[in-house]
Amino acid sequence: MGLSTPVTAEELTLVNPAKLGDPTSKGYSTAVIVPANARVAYISGQGGFDSTGGLSPDFEVQVAQAYANLGTALEGIGAKPDQVAKLTVYVVNHDMSKLGVLTQNVIAMFGDRLPAQTLISVPKLAIDPMLFEVEAVVVLD
Repeated sequence: MGLSTPVTAEELTLVNPAKLGDPTSKGYSTAVIVPANARVAYISGQGGFDSTGGLSPDFEVQVAQAYANLGTALEGIGAKPDQVAKLTVYVVNHDMSKLGVLTQNVIAMFGDRLPAQTLISVPKLAIDPMLFEVEAVVVLD
């Protein structure tokens, strides 16, 4: 099975109803409409582990590394950030002090083509030192 032409950012329709306010300053879109008959890929949760398996105890470092890992996973399937329709992020013991770091990293990766996103606060992740994990739904074609 060969790779077909990837979906362009223009083919994903971002929807932000005015009655719900503008979520883009918080790093997400309210909804994303995927083209009919599109192939979809699901990227497993990416944590903040570096290429040697190291994991910083610092939340900000883990978030930046997790998004770098997400970028590598996207490259691995022949996709770009503007093909991401939905993110789910898991934050250990989330509080509002972490929101700025999260928003900064999402905007750095996605610019003004922000995917839909859900943030879930959890007491812990799969491995105790993990503080953050991000998974993605990607539209391939």
